[in-house]
Amino acid sequence: MPATDGPVQGPEKPHKEFIQKSSSLPFSQNIELPSIGGPTYSTTQTLVQQVAYTLSDRLWTYSPETFDLDVAVKSWCGDGAQNAHGYTPSVESMQTRQGAASIALGYMFSKDFDLEKKHIPQTVIASSSSLPYLHSALDQLSLLYSVANPFVAHVAAVGYAGGSSSLVTDYVSTIELAEDLGFALIASPSTHESQHMALLATLLASTVPTIHTYDGVTSGRETTRVIDVLDQARLFHDYSSMVESASSSRRRNAPIDVRVEGLLEAFNRELGTEYGLFEYRGHSSPDAVMVTFGTVESALSDQVASSLGKSGVRIGVLNVRIYRPFVEQEFLRLLPKSTKVVGVLGQVVDGEAVADSTIGSALYGDVVAAITFSDAFQTPPGVIDIKYSRETTWTPVSMAAAFQLMLKKPVMQGEESGATFEAGQNLRLLDSATVQQYAFWDKDDSPSSNAPLIFGSALARDSSNNVTTRTRHDNLTEGGLVKTEIRRSKQSVDAPYPIDAADMIYIGDAKLIDRFDIVQAIRPQGKILLKLPGTKDEELEKRLQEKFRHDISTHQCELFILDPSKVEKVSNDPVFETYLLQAAFLRVGLPNLEKIGLDKLASVNGSHDVLMDLAQQLEHALRKIEVPEDWNTAQAETDSTSSDLLADIESTSFIGFDKTDMEPPTHLKDWKTAARGLLFKEACGMKSALRPDLAIKTHTVSVIENRRLTPLTYDRNIFHIEFGLGETGLKYDIGEALGIHAENDELQVEEFIRFYRLNPEEIVEVPSREDASVLENRTVWQALMQNVDIFGRPPKRFYEALAEFADDPSEKHELQTLGGPEPEGATEFKRRAEVDTITYADILLEFPSAHPSFHDIVRIVNPMKRREYSIASCQKVTPNSVALMIVVVGWVDPKGRDRFGQATRFLNKLKVGAQVTVSIKPSVMKLPPKSTQPLIMAGLGTGLAPFRAFVQHRAWEKAQGKEIGSVLLYMGSRHQREEYCYGEEWEAYQDAGVITLLGRAFSRDQPQKIYIQDRMRQTMDDIIQAYLKEDGAFYLCGPTWPVPDVTNVLEDAITRDAKAIGKKTDPHKEIERLKDQLRYVLEVY
Repeated sequence: MPATDGPVQGPEKPHKEFIQKSSSLPFSQNIELPSIGGPTYSTTQTLVQQVAYTLSDRLWTYSPETFDLDVAVKSWCGDGAQNAHGYTPSVESMQTRQGAASIALGYMFSKDFDLEKKHIPQTVIASSSSLPYLHSALDQLSLLYSVANPFVAHVAAVGYAGGSSSLVTDYVSTIELAEDLGFALIASPSTHESQHMALLATLLASTVPTIHTYDGVTSGRETTRVIDVLDQARLFHDYSSMVESASSSRRRNAPIDVRVEGLLEAFNRELGTEYGLFEYRGHSSPDAVMVTFGTVESALSDQVASSLGKSGVRIGVLNVRIYRPFVEQEFLRLLPKSTKVVGVLGQVVDGEAVADSTIGSALYGDVVAAITFSDAFQTPPGVIDIKYSRETTWTPVSMAAAFQLMLKKPVMQGEESGATFEAGQNLRLLDSATVQQYAFWDKDDSPSSNAPLIFGSALARDSSNNVTTRTRHDNLTEGGLVKTEIRRSKQSVDAPYPIDAADMIYIGDAKLIDRFDIVQAIRPQGKILLKLPGTKDEELEKRLQEKFRHDISTHQCELFILDPSKVEKVSNDPVFETYLLQAAFLRVGLPNLEKIGLDKLASVNGSHDVLMDLAQQLEHALRKIEVPEDWNTAQAETDSTSSDLLADIESTSFIGFDKTDMEPPTHLKDWKTAARGLLFKEACGMKSALRPDLAIKTHTVSVIENRRLTPLTYDRNIFHIEFGLGETGLKYDIGEALGIHAENDELQVEEFIRFYRLNPEEIVEVPSREDASVLENRTVWQALMQNVDIFGRPPKRFYEALAEFADDPSEKHELQTLGGPEPEGATEFKRRAEVDTITYADILLEFPSAHPSFHDIVRIVNPMKRREYSIASCQKVTPNSVALMIVVVGWVDPKGRDRFGQATRFLNKLKVGAQVTVSIKPSVMKLPPKSTQPLIMAGLGTGLAPFRAFVQHRAWEKAQGKEIGSVLLYMGSRHQREEYCYGEEWEAYQDAGVITLLGRAFSRDQPQKIYIQDRMRQTMDDIIQAYLKEDGAFYLCGPTWPVPDVTNVLEDAITRDAKAIGKKTDPHKEIERLKDQLRYVLEVY
């Protein structure tokens, strides 16, 4: 560069920036619709969207925000890209809620619908977790399908496990929906076939509503090279040709299986493929055959069977491609006649269902029925149900363990241990000579966390490579982790399981080796690149866990240390760390390709000069460690450590946790600020509002009654409080809840103001938490009484935030420990929260050197939330009032201080005439549509509140001359004398013929405990009649503990009724069906 007289230029900044968009896109990058075709790097999710966008008139998408199932179609629609029909299809991103997909029905059957589009498919893109909400609308569609557009749903099998934050692959929901509604169901066994299967599903939709499902956790988001991708023009040509061919030969009145087989034949003729309804692979005369359905299940079972077959194991795999309709004749034709055992790899909901011998997988039921009623075998093979839960993560070893369940002899070298194998490391499906594998472990907020995707994208620039990348996030460990795996080969690679023999592993934080057994997934003599800034060689042994050192030695690994702090450019600007890592990974992992590799990397991200400069700096930042021989002598000490380490991260999200906390600034002002806003409202953009800090509609009501329902001598204070509505115009419906916008205790607020030396009249201006564009002027007194939850229970992040204000080093350290992830801090935090019930105010008192200003308190302390209580009155009966039934929450902490629930204490102290701010919250507790439908209600304690409203409403209907259904009311409490709340009312309603059955369970009034489920079981005949014979609705309100027992009673009633009429039924499924019909409703806490 020639010298100039101008200013000195700073360091060169990268001129190409790699910005991650979504893990559902290839290499997380946007892709243009016209560029998809021929050999293309893509993901299953992208190819599915390409087919849907190309062939559809409209797309309705039901994608949770972070799943990004529709990110490509929304981008293409926003850019105005046209479909194959010559216009931009509408992409409607919808909320997943009850009644979802009704808008699609409304569009298809609208009187204004363009009939020229009647032959064009309508498409839904959704996750399996959304299907229960689509059930009702899709049920209507199935009944009207003869006059509807072709309809296809592309369903990513993904959701969250019940009771946890783990992502799971969920086929159960899809299978159940297809079975219930008579939809066709087809699965993609791999990314390489996903476009074809999406096209086939769209073709099948010309004769039957169709669901196309695929793994939404693993292969659905894996970037890989697909050789024969059809572009838009070819998709439309082939689709149109197949529809025309099938239309000319198809008999519309033929059975569905005949029609589906005919369409599959037309599909294979057009594309030159050989897809089948079922596909068998394996030994020609197997002893055992495994039947599978699902993406990973099908691909991995094929590979494991092939590997085991090479060692003489006589096994095969029969993969189900088109599950609905289940064509038994074709299934039996492909099942080898030598088969002695058929193992059905069938998914069930959870571990409990796996352990429950009375629950079978749906696939097992289909296979058993096909074999049992067939005469194809002289001696029918035995059929075993190899159940697995949605949480299962399949690996080669766990799949081999599934095969072992069908065979007597061990299928692998080494001893068998239950369902796993001690010699699991011997099962390698990929040849390390032809496939290179790299794994990157890092914190998700690391400056170099995107380096693996950049590296994978750069490798893919070489047309001789076939590269596969997969990224997973664990947002619950170490503040957020990300793991990216890359496979590279000259041939296509389909390996939908974690890398178990990496050539090289990068570890971005030394803390990870204390949580995970990372070295177990590296091949012998593999390489480890560990980022460890500021550590000298003599300090290394102290920094590295003993087992980690031992495993490096026994695996004969090469260990390299990367120290970014040695490079001034990186120290000055952490953005350069990602380029340093890319250069280091090339030098360690692919030293022969370093020069050309830097050129490839520069074409993806950064610039050649920057990368070359940082590559030269590696002589300071990168060093190889000579592994001491004594690292191999710690086997005995590492045995116990081994069992405590995790094998892999747990996928909890598709994106990293957003750690930015964008709180609006808060400022203290004087009274003039408020006065200016009141005098010049229009100029200052001010308006008067009741509780302006609340985004919901509120009303001010007055107390007209507040009476205790339990005796003064009783330890539980349950009280009835009633509010007059006056001229508020407040309307509420049966089953809704009243939100109470309570205030903090006045004496406590005064005490805090004195202790913290605040001026109660000072004005604080703070943007609304609900809408940052709305500013609120409040005094410090008002803020503490109504806004700031200063006497609430603080989360861990409050300790972390408060530590920033501590002047005393010991207090700062203690706060950081309490707010940090370390075990000792977590244990103490739990004790403080659950035993001591510490409040924000307690902490500010305990740590006096941490004294944030009041505007910082408003920022770091949570706002007060409304508390909701089920309404215990019917407005048709009491049009000018609303009633609640509440128990005072109170306890004594370890210091002997009386503690109370904020809202119940506030309400209990209210006198007649006191005013309260309230709002209405909708509820699932709705009456059935017909007054003649029976009500079966079970309430514990204050759980009786909504049922008082239900009974009042039925009494009102009866008084109007309407016929009402029977009312069964079950109530539970400890003692009749003290807790028979509203007892006289219930008995009066029973005498009046409103309540049919009153089942009272007072658990402690007799030697043996009697609970609500016992009273229900004693009146089983009444429940069968009201609930099942007369289409009643069941409601349970109160604590969660009786739910399993109460549900068991209902399931027993279902089983008993079905047996009486000679009908076979699954009570679990029946309960789920009743849930969907809103006839099994729980409101528990």
